[in-house]
Amino acid sequence: MLEVTGLNVWYGATEVLRDVAFSVPDGRIVALLGGNGSGKTTILNTLSGMVKPRAGSIRLDGGECAGLRPDEIIRRGMAQVPQGREVFASMSVIDNLEMGAVTRRNRRAIAQDIEEILEAFPVLRQKRGARAGGLSGGEQQMVAIARALLSKPRCLLMDEPSAGLSPVMVNALVDTILDLHTRGLTILLVEQNVGVAAALADSAHVLQHGEIVFSGPAAGLLDAPEILQSYLGR
Repeated sequence: MLEVTGLNVWYGATEVLRDVAFSVPDGRIVALLGGNGSGKTTILNTLSGMVKPRAGSIRLDGGECAGLRPDEIIRRGMAQVPQGREVFASMSVIDNLEMGAVTRRNRRAIAQDIEEILEAFPVLRQKRGARAGGLSGGEQQMVAIARALLSKPRCLLMDEPSAGLSPVMVNALVDTILDLHTRGLTILLVEQNVGVAAALADSAHVLQHGEIVFSGPAAGLLDAPEILQSYLGR
């Protein structure tokens, strides 16, 4: 599904990603973990076209995506749920969802997909006319996920989805992501919450200073104190 090789990214004179390589097999959940400034968000922003790599390959279903514009990458089938949710605060929930379908043209199909998403997220149906900025953090996260799904992605990039949520909402989020997984969606998950990553992901990669320093089964992270302490500060 997604193959990343030799990815190098610089911000001015600073190298922030160095020869990053990993894959996300079709239908799997893969986690990226690391401390603040390790390069996790930069990887997602590069995959989604918001940052241009200096070198490297990003292949989705065999097609090269490195250097494409964000709208081109969305059309290829890759969408991002951004860190901090970034809903359009002054717009209604339903208008936020429609923004996720901006690259699509079939209005009837979009309306049908919105209806299906409202079935999957009942709280959004109840608040479809409410201003998105007035929702709770967990509800805004649901809006951000639903908005990304409206682009009909095959690969979903999720940046720190559990950040700032209550334990109850984190549990609800885990259930939502597992439901998306059972429907066949491929997911690249950036997380600082090791417990969430271990509960969801098949495999995990740990970043430090822009390089992958550990790769292995995600469930094994909880039994690897040297990894938790050395790279994740746990």
